[in-house]
Amino acid sequence: MTEDRLYIGTRRYSSWSLRGWLAVRLARLGVAEIVIPLAGGVTPGVRAVSPGGTVPYLEHAGNKVWDSLAICEYCAEQAPGLWPDSPAARAHARVIAAEMHSGFRELRMAMPMSLFRPGSAGTCASAAVMEDIARISAIWRETRARFGAGGPFLFGRNFTLADAMYAPVVARLLTYAPPLAADAAAYCAAVRAHPLVDAWYADAAAEPPDWFIEKYETAP
Repeated sequence: MTEDRLYIGTRRYSSWSLRGWLAVRLARLGVAEIVIPLAGGVTPGVRAVSPGGTVPYLEHAGNKVWDSLAICEYCAEQAPGLWPDSPAARAHARVIAAEMHSGFRELRMAMPMSLFRPGSAGTCASAAVMEDIARISAIWRETRARFGAGGPFLFGRNFTLADAMYAPVVARLLTYAPPLAADAAAYCAAVRAHPLVDAWYADAAAEPPDWFIEKYETAP
């Protein structure tokens, strides 16, 4: 029988891998993790295994899923409860996850995920980037006001797939330290303290130096 696998990229840099990995771990799928060191551009090792040429890529129970949002939905089918319970909250969670999946290009381009990049406080915060951050902060604020009572996450006590989709944004904001409102900073701290996110950081810190990509490790 083929072993179930989750292929991910270098943890220090691979924002989409973090999303898929969080979904798989939240669903408690029993899969082997295979890390493919990224090359800073096209990575032949990824293209060799993933139908879409990207990571994360999940092989589970004979199914092949190679998009992070699709992995979230697949995991929610395996483990109901990863989206919020009420129809209104669930619809809202899905739409803000989809907005994250397709949007915020300026932030992505100016602030690539690099978990341990030094000396980046306040850098890369152009007007366009700050517009993206303002929109993200508004999403967090409005979501928590409507659905977040009882806990520190977007939908309260439980860390949902919506939080998983925004976790790499949190990582970027922690690295580059643009100015944030107090509520956005508090949400970032809560996500960073989640045991799964903390485990990702720990595994990233243990990656070998020959996996590092200089342009992502050097402060501007």
